[in-house]
Amino acid sequence: MTNPGLSQIYLKPGNIYISETPALISTLLGSCVAVTMFSARYKAGAICHGLLPTCKGIKPCECEVFCREGIRYVDCSISRMLAWFMHRGISRGEIDVKIFGGSDMFSGGETMSKMTVGRQNIVKAFQVIEEEKLHINVSDVGGTKGRKILFFTHTGEVLLKRLRKSDNEMLEVHPE
Repeated sequence: MTNPGLSQIYLKPGNIYISETPALISTLLGSCVAVTMFSARYKAGAICHGLLPTCKGIKPCECEVFCREGIRYVDCSISRMLAWFMHRGISRGEIDVKIFGGSDMFSGGETMSKMTVGRQNIVKAFQVIEEEKLHINVSDVGGTKGRKILFFTHTGEVLLKRLRKSDNEMLEVHPE
């Protein structure tokens, strides 16, 4: 699936990637949540890989550029990506939103009533997206399997692969 001239980037956990130029972004998700945003008119895309639901800092990050920790959190990442689109005059109605991840891969299904990190990430992502009056066009969340996603920043297309149990070992290592 290589495309000559298309930048290929691996999105590490706790990071975001925003681009007005074509790129293929890949990431692996376990309990983390990835949210993608895309504007067809501007051919611009953004993706976050949120580790935890909410920033616990004394002051909320409020999308300040100098806040380095904020992008690790689902709420701050979504807000920061939305701010980027809004700053460019892209209205909320033009943004195609998709959400993936939040699995409970290691629970074995026995924690159905427990609010796991994966579930907390999902709840927070849906809450922020609803509060911001955005519309989710596609979601693939929860379950017990990790996911690999490929996001094309210039088309908004997302390809998803659910990982087998033997693939889960890859998800335990979170670089940086």
